[in-house]
Amino acid sequence: MCPSNNSDNSNRGYVIPIGGAEEKFGNPEILDKFVEVCGGRSARIAIIPTASELEDTGRNYEKLFRKLGIRHAKVLQILTREDCGNQRYLNYIDKSDGVFMTGGNQLRLSTTLGGTDVAQAIRRRNAAGMHVAGTSAGAAFMPEHMIAGGHEGSTPSPDMVTLAPGLGLTNNFIIDQHFRQRDRVGRLLTALAYNPFAVGVGLDEDTAAFIKPGDELEVVGSGGITIIDPSDLTHSSMDSARRGEPVSLIGVKLHILISGGKYRIESRLASPD
Repeated sequence: MCPSNNSDNSNRGYVIPIGGAEEKFGNPEILDKFVEVCGGRSARIAIIPTASELEDTGRNYEKLFRKLGIRHAKVLQILTREDCGNQRYLNYIDKSDGVFMTGGNQLRLSTTLGGTDVAQAIRRRNAAGMHVAGTSAGAAFMPEHMIAGGHEGSTPSPDMVTLAPGLGLTNNFIIDQHFRQRDRVGRLLTALAYNPFAVGVGLDEDTAAFIKPGDELEVVGSGGITIIDPSDLTHSSMDSARRGEPVSLIGVKLHILISGGKYRIESRLASPD
């Protein structure tokens, strides 16, 4: 699934994956920045808590956005695929400046939203300028190829990751979250070995990638982002490795970016600011 068509790519909205556990009270830098790009206090934000099994997740974010000055923040209680046809929810997305997807289980997002009117509305509106943010599971769900699960560790292995179709807001990145905290470099490398076209983005907690139209990425937050670029890959043993065996990858490029750092997908160049 590719991003929704838009003849003028510069008009697309931001895609903002967050690594989870974002600061919400002391210095909510990431959420403040999201509010800013959405237009400030007058913005309208739709909150989608589908990934979470906790009943109060959406309401907690609604209260948080109101505390940040947003007057129009609304939880869309999408629990079933039938809910994705609710015309009131679709109308709210059509009028929104931003959508925020909470954490939880990304398979709950993909199996509930995948292929529905809500998913199509988010893709269409993002192509027209609406900004879409997601934390933890919400971040993993954003790209065409979604990491649905996997194992911890540093060395890639054929059975280290499970992939599933994602929302498709970008086909240039594969995203993993809680990256350093949960030792997920091996599973992101495994995902890239299966699909060397994409660039891997490993998000530490309280760290976000603000991906601008044209897929220029800027880091915001207190942690780091690991960029794994397989475009110069010269050798992979993925095709011959058995379950549990290590995989050899030669020619992979890795960058660590912190707040203010940038990565440009077209040139494949990273910079500290």
